[in-house]
Amino acid sequence: MQKNNISNSVIRRLPRYYRFLGELLRQGTTKISSRELSEKMRLTASQIRQDLNCFGGFGQQGYGYNVAELRMEIAHILGLDINEKLILIGAGNLGHALSMHIDFAKYGYELAGIFDSNPDKVGTEIAGVKVSGTESLEEFCKANKPKMAILCIPRAAAKHNVEMLMSYGINAFWNFSHYDILFDFPDAVVENVHLADSLMTLSYAAKAREEEE
Repeated sequence: MQKNNISNSVIRRLPRYYRFLGELLRQGTTKISSRELSEKMRLTASQIRQDLNCFGGFGQQGYGYNVAELRMEIAHILGLDINEKLILIGAGNLGHALSMHIDFAKYGYELAGIFDSNPDKVGTEIAGVKVSGTESLEEFCKANKPKMAILCIPRAAAKHNVEMLMSYGINAFWNFSHYDILFDFPDAVVENVHLADSLMTLSYAAKAREEEE
C-alpha cells in the first residue's frame, strides 16, 4: 500500500505503538501477541493487525511480534532513524521550552539552529545552541540544509517566515503559530499544534462526562 493511501488515524496511532513497545522493552518483554498488545493499549487485536498490515505486517502466526524488531520497524516508518537537521524560529517562552525539554535526537533530528528577530535574544544560548538573527537564515540554510522548521512565532509573522523558509528549501513545519500554512502553501508538509484547541476538547469531554453522571 502506498503511504499516501494510509489513513491519518493509522499514522497517528504509530507513535503510541512506539511508546508502548518501548515500555515493554524496559520491562524485559521480548515478544507479544496482538491480543496481549491490544489489552495493554485498549485497542482491538484486529485493529492492531490492520494498522501494521498497512506497512506489510511484522508478526508471525503462532509467535506474535518480536518487540524490539517491531519497535525498530515503526521507528523507521516514522523516520526516527533519519538523522536530519531542523531549526527553530522564535526563541520566546515556548521556543525556549521546546528546545530545553525535547530530545530531538531521540526522534531522528538535530536541533541545528535557533533564530529570532529580537536583538535581545540574539547571542543568547538555549540547550547548547546559540540564538542567531533571522537575517542569517539564508546563509545558514544554504550551509546546513535543514529539512524542517519549528515555528514558535506570532501568527502575523508566520506567512513571511514560511515563504522565506520554503525559498531556502524547507517545506516541513511543526507549526505553533496558529497560521494556516496550507492555505497559502499547499505543497508544504505541516503538523499544526493548537494547545488551546486541545484544552477546549478536554473541556468538552469533561463537561459531557458530568452531564452523563
